[in-house]
Amino acid sequence: MKFDRISGSTLDIKKYFLPKNLKKDIPASIVVFLVALPLCLGIALASGAPLFAGILTGIIGGIVVSTVSGSQLSVSGPAAGLTVIVLGAITSLGSYQTFLLAVCLAGVLQIILGFVKAGTIANFFPSSVIEGMLAAIGIILILKQLPHAIGYDADYEGDESFLQFNEGNTFSALSNAFDKISFGAVIISSISLLIMIYWPKLKKLSVIPAPLLVVILGIVLGLLFNNTIFNLTANQLVSIPVVNSFDEFSKLFMSPDFSQIANRDVWIIAATIAIVASLETLLSIEAVDKIDPIKRVSPTNRELVAQGIGNITSGMLGGLPMTAVIVRSSANVNSGGRTKMSSIIHGIWLLVALLLIPGLINYIPLSCLAAILLFTGYKLAKLELFKKMWKNGSDQFIPFLVTVLAVVFTDLLKGVAIGMLIGVFYILRTNLRNPYFYKIEQNGDKKVIRIKLAEEVSFLNKGAIQYTLTHLPKQSDVIIDGTNSRFIDLDVLEIIHNFKHFAYTKAIVVQLVNIKDRYDVPQLKEMIYKPEKID
Repeated sequence: MKFDRISGSTLDIKKYFLPKNLKKDIPASIVVFLVALPLCLGIALASGAPLFAGILTGIIGGIVVSTVSGSQLSVSGPAAGLTVIVLGAITSLGSYQTFLLAVCLAGVLQIILGFVKAGTIANFFPSSVIEGMLAAIGIILILKQLPHAIGYDADYEGDESFLQFNEGNTFSALSNAFDKISFGAVIISSISLLIMIYWPKLKKLSVIPAPLLVVILGIVLGLLFNNTIFNLTANQLVSIPVVNSFDEFSKLFMSPDFSQIANRDVWIIAATIAIVASLETLLSIEAVDKIDPIKRVSPTNRELVAQGIGNITSGMLGGLPMTAVIVRSSANVNSGGRTKMSSIIHGIWLLVALLLIPGLINYIPLSCLAAILLFTGYKLAKLELFKKMWKNGSDQFIPFLVTVLAVVFTDLLKGVAIGMLIGVFYILRTNLRNPYFYKIEQNGDKKVIRIKLAEEVSFLNKGAIQYTLTHLPKQSDVIIDGTNSRFIDLDVLEIIHNFKHFAYTKAIVVQLVNIKDRYDVPQLKEMIYKPEKID
């Protein structure tokens, strides 16, 4: 198979080791490691799997998947969106080894999906829905991490769903948390938040990553609080397995039970994991590309293959199913990650922590990690984003807001599905008024490609335009002409401007002609034919 080669999806291997990139990737990898560690443990706990399985999946997601993936900033690992499926699968299959076989088969199915180019479905997620998903993830992070920030860690699960396994919900968990405040945790999380906000503004000192300083300070304060009224309990600290010998380490691994290969239930669970994991991955990849400062476009089919390889590896060694995860990926972007090396190195940190310093890691208070995630959540769900979507008009704002509410009050996949339904309604309403046509012309031997947009360009043309722009030949001059366009959808405008921003990496010179920053949807009354009066 020849993977779709999209500009920015692959770089010269040497560029991954350039000092200017590593200078940003290494600090970002530390932040991602600190965010990923408690999430790996929490998701494993919520899934009814061994805690080691969660860390193992994070290691594989960082080292194996990122190496194969074409995405530069996404980070893979165990996903909270799969916890219910995994918990039910382990219970119904009756054996963790049989479940591992289902994970391996899910990986095989994902590779097949990549080969048949099922990843192109990512081109048809409306921008408003992706923005809504990101904002919702930010809100969920804030709601889910507040209990840990104030020291209520009895039910730490890392689950992003509104409904909880204990028949409660996010708000009831918050209510319980505020009834059981730990002042030691509050002090640590408050100081940590102040550091996250103000430390980057101290330019001379900001070479030290704020999250790293937060963790160091958290450990120091946690030790100082021992035997005082601010003392932290064991469930308010990170907890990873302590390995004392190679023999103990080797016993942590498990192998799939291949004798169950003919079990119908195994195949059903494998197909379910493959579909849900692939959808979550494609959503996360689309979202990460949106917040990438360089506006790179990830090859989605290659990503499905990478995820498939990761899940096969995870299943063979005893890990959980994985996806590209937006929480870790957004933390990577917000921490200045530049290339896939930040994700790969974060996987190495997880491995090193497990083997060499599990005792030190277990001194980290969950409240300081919660502060890092609270800050990440704030950056994803800023009030400015809601104002921006409001200014874009109801066609963008309503699907955005519905997606936010649906994701917060259900879960990721259900929320996005609801947002997609609303988004498609507005898209179809727009496209009833806006038929689409465009053509590409090449003038002589000058290698000048003229793309003349039609009078009406809708979201449904997003995939075709994306494909055309990302497959333009290198070292060419491209003119994108919107002279005749009365309407160009915001998603298409975003693709055009992102392409102009990134085209220099392929030595392409882009000229935009008569393309505005925004087009208003023609009103129905403007489209009604009014015959002229005849004297």
